[in-house]
Amino acid sequence: MILPGTTVRVTNPYDTYYCFEGLVQRVSDGKAAILFEGGNWDKLVTFQLSELEALDPTAAKKKK
Repeated sequence: MILPGTTVRVTNPYDTYYCFEGLVQRVSDGKAAILFEGGNWDKLVTFQLSELEALDPTAAKKKK
């Protein structure tokens, strides 16, 4: 389920933001506004929910 605060990845291979990861800011009418932050830039972009996948924050790789 994609709700505000969820980290998501763009899954549409034809989109400029393919494989980018961002934070959901708001969800409305089957669309979500995603905030991308990268170094010295921030960008808010709207996507269809079908173009996104929620990421599991607890599935981070652990290296020892």
